Amino acid sequence: MSLLLAVLGTKNVSPYNDCVFVNTNSDLQGMKGLEVARFNWVTYPCALVQWFNKVSDCADEDTGLWIVHPSVHDNGTPNFAIIHIDMVYHAAHLIPVYGPNFIADDIKYFHSYDAFHSFYVNKFADHHAFEIVS
Repeated sequence: MSLLLAVLGTKNVSPYNDCVFVNTNSDLQGMKGLEVARFNWVTYPCALVQWFNKVSDCADEDTGLWIVHPSVHDNGTPNFAIIHIDMVYHAAHLIPVYGPNFIADDIKYFHSYDAFHSFYVNKFADHHAFEIVS
């Protein structure tokens, strides 16, 4: 498995939180049996993750990529869960859905998951991701 990170920010370093595929239904193939989550904190053998929801039941017709957005409760608070690390299947790479507007000049890479509302699940990140998501 790849090295996955959830690093707290310090005075000189910004926080860094990897995204992962979580196996939620091994009876279904590909993305239909997986969910996407963002690591927020990891203490073996558990991880605190923020869930993402799939926008549709299939990949985007124009790009062929699945689109996800951060999951929130009815009151707007993020949907967090504690999962066993064994549920993590593979690292996931998300690409922001940029939209028609310009991106602020001061945005940093570590703001991406908080600055954008939806993301493409990048199946071209590596051959494993291609097999998992396709």
